[in-house]
Amino acid sequence: MSLSPQEALIYIMVVTSAADRKMSDREMKRIGSVVRQLPVFQDFSEDSLPLVAADCAKMLDKANDLQSVIDEITRDLPSHLNDTAYAMAVEIAAADLQIRPEESRVLDLLRMKFGLDRLTSSAIERAAQARHRVV
Repeated sequence: MSLSPQEALIYIMVVTSAADRKMSDREMKRIGSVVRQLPVFQDFSEDSLPLVAADCAKMLDKANDLQSVIDEITRDLPSHLNDTAYAMAVEIAAADLQIRPEESRVLDLLRMKFGLDRLTSSAIERAAQARHRVV
């Protein structure tokens, strides 16, 4: 399987959302919002999003372990997008206003895969939590 960088980023968001075995409407809307708003998706057709997400869901259904899924997804991801990918995963995990243990596990695997230091990952996590805070 070969993914474009944009497809890999979407797969990462879907994997994060599906970590607790349920993808909430809030998470799905946030994925759509991220794809519409971030410059990294400027050459990506938003109409392709449902198909890419469905392909990722099929991959997850067939997967034996999460680490192999993450390895496959990130194989073609340019290294300069590692922190971007992590930020997108955190954004989706924080969309429900609470990061569940299963989502935290995905974030841990991504942090290790991308070689992100604790300070960088903590800053990304704190910023996402602040963006999703409600009154």
